[in-house]
Formats: sequence, C-alpha cells, structure tokens
Amino acid sequence: MSEKLSVGILGGTGMVGQRFISLLENHPWFEVTTIAASERSAGKTYEQAVGGRWKMTTPMPEAVKNLVVMNVNEVEKVASQVDFVFSAVDMTKEEIMKIEEAYAKTETPVVSNNSAHRWTPDVPMVVPEINPEHMKVIDFQKKRLGTERGFIAVKPNCSIQSYAPVLTAWKEFEPYEVVATTYQAISGAGKTFKDWPEMVENIIPYIGGEEEKSEKEPLRIWGEIKDGVIVPAQTPVITCQCIRVPVLNGHTAAVFVKFKKKPLKEQLIEKLVSFKGLPQELELPSAPRQFIQYMEEDNRPQVKLDVDFERGMGISVGRIRQDSVYDWKFVGLSHNTVRGAAGGAVLCAELLKAQGYITAK
Repeated sequence: MSEKLSVGILGGTGMVGQRFISLLENHPWFEVTTIAASERSAGKTYEQAVGGRWKMTTPMPEAVKNLVVMNVNEVEKVASQVDFVFSAVDMTKEEIMKIEEAYAKTETPVVSNNSAHRWTPDVPMVVPEINPEHMKVIDFQKKRLGTERGFIAVKPNCSIQSYAPVLTAWKEFEPYEVVATTYQAISGAGKTFKDWPEMVENIIPYIGGEEEKSEKEPLRIWGEIKDGVIVPAQTPVITCQCIRVPVLNGHTAAVFVKFKKKPLKEQLIEKLVSFKGLPQELELPSAPRQFIQYMEEDNRPQVKLDVDFERGMGISVGRIRQDSVYDWKFVGLSHNTVRGAAGGAVLCAELLKAQGYITAK
C-alpha cells in the first residue's frame, strides 16, 4: 500500500492539467489516482480523453494512461477517492468558485491554479518563498465553510513570477514605484503554435484581464492577515502592460523601479542570489535550491537558454542597470506553466503538507 497522498486533478485534460500530471510523475509525496474533467471526457481512459492533444514535450506517464476519467461535476464521488485535489478546470469564474467551494465542503483541500478565488478575502494566494504565513488564514476560512480539513488555497498569476520575487528580495530598499512590461508565452493561453498559427511571427499587445492581475496581485501577496482576512499592501504602486509574444514557454518582464533607499548594484545582486524562503529551508521536493539566479551577460536571460533553470522552478534575472528616469531597471524570466502554474501549485501543496494542512483522509 502506497504511503503517498492520493491526488485528484480537476480539469486534467487541459494544458495545465497535463502539466500537473507530468510534474507529479514519481513525486515522493503525492500520487495521481483520480482525474476528473468535463462530461464529454468522463468514462474514457485518460489516454483516450486527451487523444492527440497531449501538449507536453515529455511522454504521457504510463501510470495515468488507463485511469478512467471521472465527471468533475460529480463532486462527492470524485472527492471520496482522494486526499486532496489540484484544480485546473476550464469554466466561468462563477462556476469555478462554486465547484471549488463544493469540493472544500466535502472535507477535500483544493489547491487551485485558477484565478477565481484569488480575491476571496480568507483564501490564501501564495508564492511559498514569499508569503507562506498567509496559509494561517485557512483557519478562518474553515470556520466560514464549516469544515474540519476542507479549504481552498490558490497560487497567483503566472506573469508576476518574473518580477514579484525580485521586488520581494529588494524589500529593505523600499521600492515604491514600478513599471513592468511582460512578454508572455502562448502556453499561458493553453495554446501551442499548432493550435494558434496566427501567433507565429506575431505580437498581440493585449491579454484580457492580465494587466490588472499583474498590478494588483503582488500587493495581495505582500499583504498581511487582519481580522481573519488578507489585507493587501499599499506599496509599491505597479503599472503594467502585458503583451503576447511568439514563444511557447516563458514569461519575460522588463521592469523599472524607484526606491526610497538608494541601493548599489552589488547590493541588489547580492539580495537576489542570497534570497531563500521556507521551501528552501524545509527542502520541499519541488523547491529550487537557487530560487533566483543573476546573469551577468548583456544578452541574458533568454527563453531558449534559461527558462528551465532549476527544472523551471527558478527565476532568472539579468541586465540590472541604472536608469535615467527610474533608479534601476532589470529583465526577469520565469517558466509560466511550471513555476507560474502547475509547479507553483505543487510547491504550495508541499508547503501545506509540511504545515499540517494537507493530510491523509
């Protein structure tokens, strides 16, 4: 009998669901035992349900090929099979909020990649290296839901991972004004070039809802728990533009920062490379040993060369230089479907297990 926790993937046939499945292959703590998706996939084996739509570069894990896909809407039935679930369902915001809460009320923890609950005041939105203490708000959420072990935790938007950790590392220098432009990969929309041929040799200067998320979500991560809810920080002020570019994986950010305290370049670099969080201290299975790397070359970081740093769980930073209008500017890069999506959620689940929030049923 396996001592691993039994995991369900809600929305397991989509791109993020597939990424969850590939990342969890041979995971030391978690085992995918249940996959749930829409009614049209239910009753088929996972291999049949995905068909020719497997979008990962690694092969589909043998262990999941013959799992019979369940109907994600049969909440009690799916929940009875697992210790907790990862959510990557493709529904409207209202439907996602409803179904994730329904799973939580079956005493099944939900670790979500979706944005629906990111602003629910008692739902923690966590980058484990930055704000692990926000998981404490789960105790207040359980009281609201009337649950003993069921709850919802979420990870933030993929685009902020390329600059929010950097600004966190520089917190003592008091950044107060930030301008960021993100150059976002097509897999962030769940697409490949085969699905989206019009993106080849093209740039689209609009991604619906992305700019507001990129400006506001870091402030919630830097917030604090007061009276059972998370109150966002007020600074720094962030303004952002988000652009879709012809890259498969990897979100790049070009960022300008003003500081109240005036750091030297050497201080900025030292803070980045020495930055660690609770995942590194606990040596969680998915935690990168080096969370942020600094690259001295003028032409780095590059998506092709650097997106898979620390198995896609690390952040790459380069081109820190003084600016004529702002104090400093830099370029950041993160893997949007690993650190930014499924991998970030897996790390959240590992943290929740280490903190005692996720246990065997």
